[in-house]
Amino acid sequence: MTVEQNVLQQSAAQKHQQTFLNQLREITGINDAQVLQQALKDSNGNLELAVAFLTAKNAKAPQQEESAYYHTALPGSDRYISVGSQADANVIDLTGDDKDDLQRAIALSLAESNRAFRETGITDEEQAISRVLEASIAENKACLKRTPTEVWRDSRNPYDRKRQDRAPVGLKNVGNTCWFSAVIQSLFNLLEFRRLVLNYKPPSNAQDLPRNQKEHRNLPFMRELRYLFALLVGTKRKYVDPSRAVEILKGAFKSNDSQQQDVSEFTHKLLDWLEDAFQMGAEEETDEEKPKNPMVELFYGRFLAVGVLEGKKFENTEMFGQYPLQVNGFKDLHECLEAAMIEGEIESLHSENSGKSGQEHWFTELPPVLTFELSRFEFNQALGRPEKIHNKLEFPQVLYLDRYMHRNREITRIKREEIKRLKDCLTVLQQKLERYLSYGSGPKRFPLVDVLQYALEFASTKPVCGSPVDDIDASSPPGGSVPPQAMPSATEQPAAPSSELPRTPPAVPSRSVIHKPFTQSRVPPDLPMHPAPRHITEEELSVLESCLHRWRTEIENDTRDLQERISKIHRKVERMYSDKSMIQVPYRLHAVLVHEGQANAGHYWAYIFDHHETRWMKYNDIAVTKSSWEELVRDSFGGYRNASAYCLMYINDKAQFLIQEEFNKETGQALVGIETLPPDLRDFVEEDNQRFEKELEEWDAQTQRALQEKLLVTQRRREAESSTTAAEPGYLEQPSRNDFSKHLKEETARTIAKASHGHEDKSPETVLQSIMMTPNMQGIIMAIGQSRSVYDRCGPEAGFFKAIKLEYSRLVKLAQEDTPPETDYRLHHVVVYFIQNQAPKKIIEKTLLEQFGDRNLSFDERCHNIMKVARAKLEMIKPEEVNLEEYEEWHQDYRKFRETTTYLIIGLENFQRESYIDSLLFLICAYQNNKELLSKGPYRGHDQELISHYRRECLLKLNEQAAELFESGEDRDVNHGLIIMNEFVVPFLPLLLVDEMEEKDVLAVEDMRNRWCSYLGQEMESNLQEKLTDFLPKLLDCSTEVKGFQEPPKLPSCPTYELCERFARTMLSLSRTPADGR
Repeated sequence: MTVEQNVLQQSAAQKHQQTFLNQLREITGINDAQVLQQALKDSNGNLELAVAFLTAKNAKAPQQEESAYYHTALPGSDRYISVGSQADANVIDLTGDDKDDLQRAIALSLAESNRAFRETGITDEEQAISRVLEASIAENKACLKRTPTEVWRDSRNPYDRKRQDRAPVGLKNVGNTCWFSAVIQSLFNLLEFRRLVLNYKPPSNAQDLPRNQKEHRNLPFMRELRYLFALLVGTKRKYVDPSRAVEILKGAFKSNDSQQQDVSEFTHKLLDWLEDAFQMGAEEETDEEKPKNPMVELFYGRFLAVGVLEGKKFENTEMFGQYPLQVNGFKDLHECLEAAMIEGEIESLHSENSGKSGQEHWFTELPPVLTFELSRFEFNQALGRPEKIHNKLEFPQVLYLDRYMHRNREITRIKREEIKRLKDCLTVLQQKLERYLSYGSGPKRFPLVDVLQYALEFASTKPVCGSPVDDIDASSPPGGSVPPQAMPSATEQPAAPSSELPRTPPAVPSRSVIHKPFTQSRVPPDLPMHPAPRHITEEELSVLESCLHRWRTEIENDTRDLQERISKIHRKVERMYSDKSMIQVPYRLHAVLVHEGQANAGHYWAYIFDHHETRWMKYNDIAVTKSSWEELVRDSFGGYRNASAYCLMYINDKAQFLIQEEFNKETGQALVGIETLPPDLRDFVEEDNQRFEKELEEWDAQTQRALQEKLLVTQRRREAESSTTAAEPGYLEQPSRNDFSKHLKEETARTIAKASHGHEDKSPETVLQSIMMTPNMQGIIMAIGQSRSVYDRCGPEAGFFKAIKLEYSRLVKLAQEDTPPETDYRLHHVVVYFIQNQAPKKIIEKTLLEQFGDRNLSFDERCHNIMKVARAKLEMIKPEEVNLEEYEEWHQDYRKFRETTTYLIIGLENFQRESYIDSLLFLICAYQNNKELLSKGPYRGHDQELISHYRRECLLKLNEQAAELFESGEDRDVNHGLIIMNEFVVPFLPLLLVDEMEEKDVLAVEDMRNRWCSYLGQEMESNLQEKLTDFLPKLLDCSTEVKGFQEPPKLPSCPTYELCERFARTMLSLSRTPADGR
């Protein structure tokens, strides 16, 4: 083995060891490096056993000399232990009789782990990742068996999956793989990294390489990663499926367990694999003794550890990749970095005589891409499980790292000393200020200025002579009234002699006024508002007022001076590193990986900065949307809901090659899309695009056939209309001629006669309320009745024009009328709907003519003749005068409006009956239809806020029911509750998240998620914990792109008069029962 190979191997072992230490620190919350290293050593590099050693109740923390902690950093020492290389030699025997069952189980597990490593060469960390990948693949296969109610399946319409222009491409979540999407998208949007992956060339002797674990894993993975990146560049699809890359990852390991993958662990392992893959290519391409690895050059830096051990100084250079930072106890990123760069006591770093020890870290070489891991999980020793830290942590868009550079260490140390001095002074000033603002020795404290003011007000109040209780008779309430409790009841009152009885006639019994001491004030007018001194002379008052005024002024001045000095120190600390020499190393925020949920389960997404469009983009699986810094702050800083940043990726702001586009060497034009791909990947993407275009063509052909069939049916119907009775839409249906008995016709004729005498001002519904007709027919009959005189005098055509003019005027008036919510004239008359939505005049005229030309309008000779005139007018309309397709579209919209109304009514009726499952399906259909209608005009549908409110309330009610069933602990109830969540709540949550501007919907989803996440910190039986762990990823990992849901429920036939009546009744019931949030 050459010296260079040995150095590379040691470097890999160091990175591997440091990764384990970071993970142990994150999981257990233990920051003592000595304890962590000893636990890792005792477990022979087994991460799970190390956690068990650290968290077991009977396990004792390893005790070593203090020097052991610093021994790892001394020159010549081997800081990192190669995992697995000394596994057999370091096995600890815990199987003696004096060890308990837990320790014996750990020993057996340790032996099994070592045996598995020797046989397979696979570490336990790799097995843990394998378990996650297998869970993802299993979930992906389960997706194929999902019920039709689930909303995240691919849309049948390929145009819903078509990429718009050069919009960013999403990644499909193939089951618990949001972590994969967040990391891959963050790296893909680094143009230099993208170029490295796309132009990667496997070693020419790849077929001859030993089929060991690395070659078997890395080369196929790099092939699939290149394909995936190529599709992200040039695909015509809106999102792509990463299953093949995940399959390669899964195939590299063998395991059975399942859990959600951790982003930092996956990133660590991904970069290791990429480094190995590029190392093989680098060794082949160059003859240098130590070839450069582009992954190392891009992501790895170096820092210098400078320390003092008992007065002896030491220095050691170390390599780092992702830099871990603790979050708990810090308010911003700089505070985290300051704490991470200093370990132990640092007072004596520059003193040769002190016996104290400590060490500092200084960056000597920063990578172009600098990634910070934010440790937001700590181990709860009491509960025996990790918990998430939701504390707020701020981070800037541009981070200046000059203060952490080795070349600036002298000036930084001076500034740190100055900051320490200022903060010590600040602490003293804040303590002094606190004494002024919280004065007193008891539990209740007040500002001293207010105390003096109260004393001054007390002294200045008009003196009161005598005791405050002298004028109050406790035995007799004021006014001579006797308290009710003092009055004897009728049964207890002794009989009085007749001579003592009053001679006045008995008064009418009246209700006595009862004083309510806690709700009713009875203060006499002469009682002072505040207590006052009983005896005080003018001289005493003058002296006291003078002192209190003077003291109050002094306290106000002192408080103001303290506040100004504190503000001045804060500004001085903030500007400490703002001089020009300390802003020479800028790093710009490139990506933020966000985690929402708890430690055991959650959902990842990424905010990535588009450096060319200078805007933030949100990558949430298949959904890629424009975002803003404000939205990023809300979701990433923490302290708000359960979402917070878990990983920050900064890039060197001066390294433009990281984000620089490629240019054509001949033309100088920027290369875009598929032009940037190598020939083999270009062919691959073009083949995939051809398959997608073929899918689009098949869909177009299918749609065209359906349209032709529809037009053929319409044409046949029109032909039938010319020879037979027209088949009117459902909302224009009138009773057939056979439905009218002779008595009904006579009654109608009498009503028409009445309409022309004395009922002109009444609505047709009022006049014809005794006859079961639609409002359309009622209005026409009234108009014909009111035009009788014109008909008799001038004939049928003049009567027709008068009647249609009267009806149109009435409908216009109804369309302009301001009505209460329970009255909607659009349901009564299609023409009102058309007028309010400004339909073309020809369409309104044709619709009115069809109503007047209804063949059922033959109650008497006058109606029959007017109907014949209307039908003649209809036949005179030429095809070019009215766009029949547009006419059909308007009537189709009105049919949808009525359907939406029916969905809404049934949904609200079920909601009021607390049948929330039935209500939900109808309300969702009502919301979706109504949203489509409102997109065409504000009066096309109903109040969207009302439907949204009850849809949201329905989901909240179902969530509450399911949670109560789960809390019962009974298997039957628990399973029923989870069925409600899986089949009705979870599938429809994306509908609430599609429009993130609906803050109430977003908060409702957050409330539902928080309800279930709160169970993670509670004690429960193992079977419940298992079910909860299996369910939570489904609840938290919801895609915001809705592709469709099950077929809408069938609607019962509902005549117009019944529809209007039910609508009015339902709206009135809502107005009597106010709903929260509306």
